[in-house]
Amino acid sequence: MIKGMIQLSGCEQNADRPIDVICLGRAGVDFYGNTDGANFAQEVSFKKSVGGSPGNVAIGLATLGAKAGFIGCLSDDALGHFVRQYMSNKGIDLVGMKTLRGEYRTSLAVAELRPEPEVVIYRNNAADLALSPDDISTEYLASARCLFVSGTALSVSPSREATLAAMQTAQLNGTQVVLDLDYRPYSWAAPEDPPHFYKLAASFSDIVIGNKEEFDVMGVPHDVTDSHINAASELLSGGTDMVVVKAGAEGCDVFGLDNNGDLAQLSQPIFRVEARKPYGAGDAFAAALLFGLLNQYSLSDAVAMGAANAAINVTGDTCADAMSTLPDLSNFMSARGHQLVTP
Repeated sequence: MIKGMIQLSGCEQNADRPIDVICLGRAGVDFYGNTDGANFAQEVSFKKSVGGSPGNVAIGLATLGAKAGFIGCLSDDALGHFVRQYMSNKGIDLVGMKTLRGEYRTSLAVAELRPEPEVVIYRNNAADLALSPDDISTEYLASARCLFVSGTALSVSPSREATLAAMQTAQLNGTQVVLDLDYRPYSWAAPEDPPHFYKLAASFSDIVIGNKEEFDVMGVPHDVTDSHINAASELLSGGTDMVVVKAGAEGCDVFGLDNNGDLAQLSQPIFRVEARKPYGAGDAFAAALLFGLLNQYSLSDAVAMGAANAAINVTGDTCADAMSTLPDLSNFMSARGHQLVTP
């Protein structure tokens, strides 16, 4: 058992900046089945919402009361216009959101509403992957306390170069950088690419979030029986402040260094609920974790907020619309014996 308290630096900085978190990457449209438990052949109608991991995280942050911004690209069509309007209505700053003409398309996902659903995603000529280094504004990144990046944005050029440029620019301007590995096999052209670019991106990151399979893909050494302690140690030795290893129903393990420079670990179980679907949990977790850290909640409370937000989200019928407000999140946790300590 690893002992000691994780010491984080930087989360309390730049509280006077106008944006709490800028999310970078994809925001798309999701069609969700309206019938609990139905497969696609049985389903007769669908509900539309906004999706895409960074888009969901931005919406989750805004719903909790944070000031969120976004860097990405949308197509100049009905889907792109819907995403922009939805995110604008949530109060998300879209200065970094670009609209593209031509054959680019905003991503579309069709999902069954059941605990083990099939999700079909359309990503041909994906608009978000057309983000270029020229779209990255130093001034915009310097206006935020934190930059949240989805690993999918690293999968192809020019999005890859734009993402790495944004991470480096953020780092140089004192903006905390959070990398969610978000591995989607279909996005990558060659299997040798993800380990290389994930490791490169991690070198610019203060916090790295992923599940066990994603850390395997990243190619850092690990020991499954030790909950990826070796993987966390390698990343922490490279300058990352915190590593979050998500393990589904097993909860998550958070690794960092204590004030003596030794490895420290915090484990968080899930809040058990009856899930209607699994998707959205990781995005809700990331949103509430970042909200907690930036608002000076203790690390244990911030991680528990992430777990609670994930639990609430899987009881809903979409990802974005099922993000929790702070009062609802606090009440949910209180009813299950976890009292948040207000900073």
